Amino acid sequence: MSRTTRIGVLALASVAALVTAAAASAHAIVSPPVVLEGRSQQFTLSVPTEEDGATTTRVELTVPAGFAIDSFEPAPGWKQSVEVTGSGESAVVQKVVWTGGAVPTGQDSVFRFNASPTDAGTYSFDVRQTYSNGKVVDWSGPESSDTPAPTLESVGALGGGGGTSTGTIVAIALGGVALLVALGGLLARGREIA
Repeated sequence: MSRTTRIGVLALASVAALVTAAAASAHAIVSPPVVLEGRSQQFTLSVPTEEDGATTTRVELTVPAGFAIDSFEPAPGWKQSVEVTGSGESAVVQKVVWTGGAVPTGQDSVFRFNASPTDAGTYSFDVRQTYSNGKVVDWSGPESSDTPAPTLESVGALGGGGGTSTGTIVAIALGGVALLVALGGLLARGREIA
């Protein structure tokens, strides 16, 4: 991958992270929000404990098709069980369940894993959170709901899959901002010379 492509993807991911952070406060999230298709990297699942007087004791992640998890980072205080189909090199992680934690109100349950999206497009994860008082929250709704499913956008180089994706829109917006900054610099430089 060229240096220009890497810089463009990093800029795209940075802007998307800021937008996602502002929109996703107090929601379950998978980060980074924008990644390169087919590239293995570390991802983080973060699930907030919002129930007063209760702790998060169980988190269940259902993995979308085409999102290949390779390995997990141990999460202190949690036990992990993994459901897979196939075996050996062809094993595919379908679901991960973390139990035994006790994350209090106002803190997040955080889990890390190495994975790679196989195709460009949007990946949506279903997350089920269980509290010590028995309450269950399903983070699987649409983006506009109180319990939206965590999503991420996988892009090829600097474009997305079919249609206009979030990544494409952000890339176009970044290009527009860069153009305005460049034009402003040229105008200011022209005034200095005159």
